[in-house]
Amino acid sequence: MKQTISIIILTCYFALQIAAFPHLEKDALQDLIKRESASKGCPFAHDTTQKKQKQKQKQKRQVGFDPVAQRVSTTGDHAFVAPNLAAGDKRGPCPGLNALANHGYLPHNGVAPATTIIQAVTEAYGMAIDLATFLALYGTVFNGDTLSLTPGYSIGGPSALGGILGGTGILRTPSGLTGSHNNYEADTSSTRGDLYVAGNNDLLQIDQFQQYYDALLDDTPAPEQYSALFKFRQSRFNASIENNPYFFFPQFAGVLVAPAGYSFPPAMMSNKSVQYPQGYLDKETFKSFFAVSGEPGSFTYKPGYERIPDNFYKRAIGDEYSIPDFLLDVLEFGTQDPRLLSVGGNTGSPNTFTGISLTDFTNGVYNGATLAQGNNLQCFTFQLLQAEAPGLLTGVYEDVTAALGELNQEIDGGLEGLGCPRLEGVDRGFYDRFPGYGRARGA
Repeated sequence: MKQTISIIILTCYFALQIAAFPHLEKDALQDLIKRESASKGCPFAHDTTQKKQKQKQKQKRQVGFDPVAQRVSTTGDHAFVAPNLAAGDKRGPCPGLNALANHGYLPHNGVAPATTIIQAVTEAYGMAIDLATFLALYGTVFNGDTLSLTPGYSIGGPSALGGILGGTGILRTPSGLTGSHNNYEADTSSTRGDLYVAGNNDLLQIDQFQQYYDALLDDTPAPEQYSALFKFRQSRFNASIENNPYFFFPQFAGVLVAPAGYSFPPAMMSNKSVQYPQGYLDKETFKSFFAVSGEPGSFTYKPGYERIPDNFYKRAIGDEYSIPDFLLDVLEFGTQDPRLLSVGGNTGSPNTFTGISLTDFTNGVYNGATLAQGNNLQCFTFQLLQAEAPGLLTGVYEDVTAALGELNQEIDGGLEGLGCPRLEGVDRGFYDRFPGYGRARGA
């Protein structure tokens, strides 16, 4: 099994820092690799983010439309079934995963193996296998159970479901995505409130949804819809600074994951068609994916009832949403407002946002002025994840080194291929000034 995963990593994910571990089901992953290879091969094995950035012109991208291959089933086994939250079905902060559980692409109880999550997001949304794999594996390591024979995680709150979350050597019930504050989920969400302001991080906030809804351009291709969300993204960042004394913006959950709440809906929830082959996120589709009904000014939200609309068509085969695509979207906004690429937070009261000097934090290896250049953002993010993972997982696994063994091994190989500057470590003492960092860790 370990050899199988290593081959997959070496052949397709090396240049993208995809980390794996030896417990995944071989047949499921091999099937995914075959499907991806049949559509467009291993598209990023010889492609860096910098090269991708030069080639991609979002507004002129040539994308076809195949109504048979792109149609997403919402009938039969994939008909909508409402969750039974009182009986323990899990739903959480990610509307896309919630909808997949409601339509049978994920287990209806909301606790899923990593391989099932990978297959679901590629099949229903057209997420590329590189991004799908990384997000599924990361969620499993940090918020699920990587030691189980069937590693996976809860898309909502904690669950002790046997089989998926039944590994030995784990010291506590995995948190699930709802309990992932500052390691996966972060402040400045598009539709969820800041945890220490709203009191939860998984429930949609109607006022934020209204702002997103108002910012969506009508009759406009999805890439342009995303670009038009910049001011909304900026306003949400400012709101956290102005209202949340515990606002903390870490490198991975903040800089890299938080933008997904803005880029994923246009990229993967928009409906594709002959007229809009890159997608158009109309407002009825937007409401359906976010479990919202009613009209502007009087919206109603029904938690956990996210659904894929009928007659939904995913991204074109060969145009799956990949890690390079996502990083370009992150950089599009980050280059307009460099704070969106900064690590920092409020220092105990509103309007005290302070950024960390990357030069000091990384002992001179990186600096803020060059973070958006070349592969630097990609390199730094994954190197920092590797440096901080042992501390984040202390108290979660009996043997943290063993739990991270495959992760560290594969990241090392991937970073070597990208020619990244070597980050030996970081000074985590810089985090001490941010009470939001300590509070999320129980300090």
